[in-house]
Amino acid sequence: MLYSMNSPSNPDFQYKSDEYQFNLDKFNDDECNSYFRFQKNDIYRLKHALGVPPTVILENKSKIDGLEALCITLQRYAYPCRYGDLIKDYGRSVPQLYLAFKWMTNYIFDIHRHRISSLDQPWLSPQHLQEFAEATHTKGAALRNCWGFVDGTVRPICRPNQHQQVMYNGHKRIHAMKFQSVTAPNGLIAHLYGPVEGRRHDAFLLRESGLLTELEARSHDPQGNVLCVYGDPAYPLRPQLQAPFPTVRITPEQVAFNAAMSKVRISVEWLFGDIVNIFKFTDYKKSQKVQLSACGKMYIVSGILTNAHTCVYKNNTSAYFELEPPSLEEYFQ
Repeated sequence: MLYSMNSPSNPDFQYKSDEYQFNLDKFNDDECNSYFRFQKNDIYRLKHALGVPPTVILENKSKIDGLEALCITLQRYAYPCRYGDLIKDYGRSVPQLYLAFKWMTNYIFDIHRHRISSLDQPWLSPQHLQEFAEATHTKGAALRNCWGFVDGTVRPICRPNQHQQVMYNGHKRIHAMKFQSVTAPNGLIAHLYGPVEGRRHDAFLLRESGLLTELEARSHDPQGNVLCVYGDPAYPLRPQLQAPFPTVRITPEQVAFNAAMSKVRISVEWLFGDIVNIFKFTDYKKSQKVQLSACGKMYIVSGILTNAHTCVYKNNTSAYFELEPPSLEEYFQ
């Protein structure tokens, strides 16, 4: 009776068979692209660029190959799958798969978060910002000095057991987390801040992120002239942050300005879509459980991996503005 009361309820998966040992060479490029979102050779490049060690020591002191841990993480992010579904590819127990995913997520977040939390990046030099502004204006933007676009996004989560009102977004009528992103015309996420509670306004994210301070320090061309990012009407007007004209008593010239800027600003929505289309796990609402999983951390890691994916394969934004993103090695240097 005591055994039946205390026996584990988890399924008893068989995982020690030799046929289940992971070997990346068994996958062709199409399979790698489907399971990991990167082709085979690019997975090796990504491992080197991220600085993943050859051997990873997990929390339970077990060891796992660094490449295998990276593949587990990529496959987990690529599509909502259960750890039991991964046993056939990796020959490891569910706890080991979970610990490998957790270790790699924490590693990417801790080591590489600064790449999307600060504008102090080599690919965001004044020379590059000037090129971005010229490309944006060439595509029809009314502003000649606009190098990027800022916007907030609402990411749905499971309804929490506690503090439901705090996480509830009245506009979307869902429980959610919010993030703020600055996107560049070369298809990369230049700045990603969050998460904050779903009820918060975009102006709150702007203040808490410190983005205006960074823009004041770094948003200029090689001659020192002010460059700006463009947002929606929720944002205040600053030299480094522009927004559309209010729609009340608007002149025809102002209507034309708003239309021209709206046409190019849509690219920020494309990049929000890229994150959840390439790494669909973060878009699976039932897995986004606040206080039970690191939802915000996983979204930020998905943003970093999306930038890595763009460096290798480009995206709609870079193609639209006809700009080349940096190489994978340049981005992670």
